[in-house]
Amino acid sequence: MQQTYDAIIVGGGLVGQTLAIALAAHDLRVAIVERADPDAHLAPEFDGRASAIASSTARMLRALGLGDVLDSQGCAIRAIRVTDGLSPRHLHFDSAEAEPAEPLGIMLENRVLRTILLDRLRADDRITLFAPATIVATDRGADRSTVALADGTVLQAPVILACDGRQSALRQEAGIRTARWQYDGTAIVTMLAHEKPHDHVASELFYPEGPFAQLPMRDLPADGEKPARHRSALVWTIRSSDAAGVKALSPRALAHEAEKRMGGFLGHLELIAPASSYPLGLHHSERYWAERLILVGDAAHGIHPIAGQGLNMGLRDVAALAEVLSSSARLGLDLGHPDVARRYERWRRADNFATAFATDSLARLFGVPGKAAHTIRSTGLAAVNRLPPLRRAFMKVARGEAGDLPPLLRGELG
Repeated sequence: MQQTYDAIIVGGGLVGQTLAIALAAHDLRVAIVERADPDAHLAPEFDGRASAIASSTARMLRALGLGDVLDSQGCAIRAIRVTDGLSPRHLHFDSAEAEPAEPLGIMLENRVLRTILLDRLRADDRITLFAPATIVATDRGADRSTVALADGTVLQAPVILACDGRQSALRQEAGIRTARWQYDGTAIVTMLAHEKPHDHVASELFYPEGPFAQLPMRDLPADGEKPARHRSALVWTIRSSDAAGVKALSPRALAHEAEKRMGGFLGHLELIAPASSYPLGLHHSERYWAERLILVGDAAHGIHPIAGQGLNMGLRDVAALAEVLSSSARLGLDLGHPDVARRYERWRRADNFATAFATDSLARLFGVPGKAAHTIRSTGLAAVNRLPPLRRAFMKVARGEAGDLPPLLRGELG
């Protein structure tokens, strides 16, 4: 049973699903293959993580018709405060200074984003979702690619788009090498309720063992006898050697440790979601393509979560690839031709490399221990804070506004 498409996406995570919707919005017929049951990923206990959607990628989601979920379920980040530990010297980014004057980002639970993406996938007749599905064979020939599934279905398309994550099997099969290393760090991710309102301000406190990020979320509404509560997402980087001990803490003890590191500026904290942990590493592929194969998102690159840029890098890949493939299709070009893949790679490599270099440099710079290093960093942050043009330049990069933006990142379908 053979079915033909314009592209086959392997991997049904946030990036893969968004890519399918973006390509369908440009009238391309897409198959998306995911080995897991996507409905199982929607349960609250599956993943308590949240993502910071930068302003440019938020524009893309709005252009794809997903703006309602950002407005109804998201929480705008209107300011970011950066400090070295609890130093009073700080760097303050404010959306009022941004051009255009949009929030610096929108915090959204991954589960909520998955739900709306999955609903959209299933409602679009240009997208066929195969999930849960097992791939038994792939073939990338001179004139087409095929993906054979365990149930006997054979999918055919000019190109396979690999969205299958950091350990991408398709990347490994193609022999694409990656530069990679592991940090001496583990991210503890959870959700906190707190006594004082966050006022839409995100805080990044840097400690020698790693950054401690508090990210504003929508308040929890009142539920029966429970009053409404303020809440924030927490991404806390600790040394790998301390991970087992921190994970063994009770919810109350973990909240107490978080409160100490925050200096109590949000008042009393309470853990309201299970804490998850993730080892931290960096990788970047030597190239983003092979014969009739293109790497997207974590299959091509992965970075330290220090500035919340990982998912946004993948979504920027989506915007560029959607433009490259749709414009090539309009010209009647072979979507699997190397020239098409090279155009996408040229568009994305510089931005991805620069972001990876910047996050790695920040992680190493703020990881240097000692009073002298702390004084130098605090003084530097305060100096940048007194230079509005430099501050605005940093904001532009963090919002994904730098460089040649694809139409979707400008809020246009193209």
